[in-house]
Amino acid sequence: MNTSIVTHPLDHATVSRLLTASHDDAFAVLGPHRYGRATLVTAIDPGAHELFAVIGGKEHKLDRVEGALFCGKVPAGKPYRLRGKSVDGAVWDYEDAFRFGPVLTDFDEYLLGEGRHQKLWLALGAHVMVHEGVAGTNFAVWAPNARRVSVVGDFNAWDGRRHPMRRRGGTGVWETFVPGAGEGAAYKYELIGPNGEHLPLKADPVGFGAQHPPETASVIRDIHGYGWKDANWMEARQSINRRDRPISIYEVHLGSWKRIWDQGGRPLSYKEAAVDLVTYACDMGFTHIELMPVSEYPFDGSWGYQPVGIYAPTIRFGPPHEFRDLVDAAHNAGLGVLLDWVPGHFPTDAHGLGRFDGTYLYEHADPREGFHNDWNTLIYNYGRSEVANFLVANALYWLEEYHIDGLRVDAVASMLYRDYSRKEGEWIPNKDGGRENYEAIALFQRMNIAAYGGHPGIMTVAEESTSYPRVSAPVDAGGLGFGFKWNMGWMNDTLDYMEREPIHRKYHHHQMTFGIHYAFSENFVLPISHDEVVHGKGSMIEKMPGNWWEKCANLRAYYGFMWTHPGKKLLFMGCEFGQPEEWNHNAQINWDAAQRLEHKGIQSLVRDLNHLYRNTPALYVKDCEHDGFQWIDAADADASLYSYIRRGGDGDAPCVVVCNFTPVERTGHRIGVPEAGHWSEVMNTDASLYGGGNRGNMGGATSQGLGVMGQPASIVITIPPLSTLIFQLDK
Repeated sequence: MNTSIVTHPLDHATVSRLLTASHDDAFAVLGPHRYGRATLVTAIDPGAHELFAVIGGKEHKLDRVEGALFCGKVPAGKPYRLRGKSVDGAVWDYEDAFRFGPVLTDFDEYLLGEGRHQKLWLALGAHVMVHEGVAGTNFAVWAPNARRVSVVGDFNAWDGRRHPMRRRGGTGVWETFVPGAGEGAAYKYELIGPNGEHLPLKADPVGFGAQHPPETASVIRDIHGYGWKDANWMEARQSINRRDRPISIYEVHLGSWKRIWDQGGRPLSYKEAAVDLVTYACDMGFTHIELMPVSEYPFDGSWGYQPVGIYAPTIRFGPPHEFRDLVDAAHNAGLGVLLDWVPGHFPTDAHGLGRFDGTYLYEHADPREGFHNDWNTLIYNYGRSEVANFLVANALYWLEEYHIDGLRVDAVASMLYRDYSRKEGEWIPNKDGGRENYEAIALFQRMNIAAYGGHPGIMTVAEESTSYPRVSAPVDAGGLGFGFKWNMGWMNDTLDYMEREPIHRKYHHHQMTFGIHYAFSENFVLPISHDEVVHGKGSMIEKMPGNWWEKCANLRAYYGFMWTHPGKKLLFMGCEFGQPEEWNHNAQINWDAAQRLEHKGIQSLVRDLNHLYRNTPALYVKDCEHDGFQWIDAADADASLYSYIRRGGDGDAPCVVVCNFTPVERTGHRIGVPEAGHWSEVMNTDASLYGGGNRGNMGGATSQGLGVMGQPASIVITIPPLSTLIFQLDK
């Protein structure tokens, strides 16, 4: 019998489990341990012919137990390094991960167990650090039903025997410190499920970086130590994102905003966007940019709405610090940054969250609750405290670590209703027999309370397409707690109206007025988003009827209506210059078209509308209050004319808006105004600057004492065809 086998304390079963990486508590065996009066070091090194523990320059040989497993006696209480030697004489020294204690604190464990760790990302994930005097990375992952978890990666030849992890109490968290592992190394988790099955290698749910798709590993990224230069913005933004402030959002898909064609058609990097995109959005007068999801996602065709790594800015455009460069540049230019956030579902990719530890961990087991038929994706189990914690902490992560100014939450309706897009018998009612998803409602409320409570000045926006009540009401008033809600009804009604030939519009006059009936029931954003210019819906300008001039005029008039209607504004990239084609995520928007005269006119109009909106309190202060709007004439269906008043605060000059949605010029038209005086024509979408016929009112009109339309005074004006006019009282 081999004498080394006699001297080591390991039984055959233990040896076998270590060598097959199936031991559920490798830290109880590997590393330094006391056996009686002796200290033995046990280690696995598949590449070593001989293995030594080196202490103070002296080699202490470890005997081979079996295969790659070694064990030997060392002086007690002395730190050591391991030294491997191959048959051909190669030598390598390294730290033994099993001699290091845990990193997570008892308080971390308590919060993780409670599902209340609001800074979850500081506990889980891969953290570059110096631990017990040695540089490396601490890995921690939640996998409560796994029999064994190992971290595998570039630093250990993707060998699960080398770094099995330490189970932390009853929280279901596994962790290990890997000396020498650092920035840029790829890694995954290798898990054995509860029935002994080997699972597909999993990316880190709380990983801060990832490989370029189609590669699927997580990547160690040190997210600490960025030198932010946006202190002035962060201090001032409490006065920027309020409902009584101008908010005009430019929605952007980074992968297709602009491409570098002499470099293979690649998209702009975060650092390049920090110059080009920020400069452009500021010049156009937008107050915010909203980025379609930048959380790591495997499939380009999902546009980011099927994320796998929700704690990792996608590597498509650069590493995390370069994403911070984009946010920092935006802030220093006076531009807010919103992110699309997707807590509604996740894809079924094998390296993702699905059956993460061999059980339905993040998702529901029952497909009636856990599977989205529309998108072939999995639905989070919002009622599980750890999953809710994972999502709420993720929202806070983007706000804190990346100074994001707000989150637009995707597909809220799909979360609020258990029967969303499901037939009878395909969904499970709530405990009261209804269709509301109480757990998702609680998640939204918890997220909004934490976001607004911890990060003053941010905004959350719900993409909610139903009439669910009080979406943007405070939680303590029975609401979901969002700051704003997308007005999908307004968008659908008004676009349907605009797509009709003008001769038919009089029969659908109410579609442009109906939105006012509920305009102040929520804090609304008026969205013309990517969803309106894709999947065969055509571009904004192609939706418009008529010849080319009429198409352009219709679109200009519509934008004038949108910018003067109560509600904050959102416009998708390319729509600001009337891109002729619908959006294609595989190409850049049509910047060549933007150089043509008619498109430059539309672009100039949007720029001027933004600046007018931002500089005119009557157009924004009471966007969300009923006394900021009053119809002058909402009933002239035959002429397809609309006129209304916008008011700001006390002392703010009111505005009068007139819209003509027929190709007929109206001359000598008398319209009521709320005050006597001179009314300057501050916007005319028919101006030649914008590509129009330059018909109008020579800069304004002076009111006469004759009251009409329920107003005390009136003006007589010319209303160009297919136009919107904005008048402001001189004060």
